[in-house]
Amino acid sequence: MIRLLLDQGLPRSAVRHLDERGIDVCHVADIGHSRASDPEIIELAREQGRVIVTLDSDFHRLLSISGSSAPSVIRIRCEGLRGPDVAALVQQVLGQVGEQLMHGAMVTVTERNVRLHRLPLRKVASKGRPRSL
Repeated sequence: MIRLLLDQGLPRSAVRHLDERGIDVCHVADIGHSRASDPEIIELAREQGRVIVTLDSDFHRLLSISGSSAPSVIRIRCEGLRGPDVAALVQQVLGQVGEQLMHGAMVTVTERNVRLHRLPLRKVASKGRPRSL
């Protein structure tokens, strides 16, 4: 079962709507972490075995840099969603890529598509000038 951690910026009412759908979910503000830094939220999600749901691109950047395989992150890139909208969107994403999220993934959700990258990300060689020997 996937467990979710909603980040600041997402409506707290989404917790109730997701809970009604049988999804284990909490919001950072409801568990005393409303002022936690992104690295602290990553560590909390890792400790609790939760997938972070956020509007913030920093989580993808931090996971890319760290080379970590957890936690998974769903980044929503849709404006003005209310609690029921967030719940419906997240449930749809879980239906599409839930299995991958359980094994480490970064997901980006837009109004048109869902993009997924498995974690850990492979390092890409620089395309700069070759080094002299």
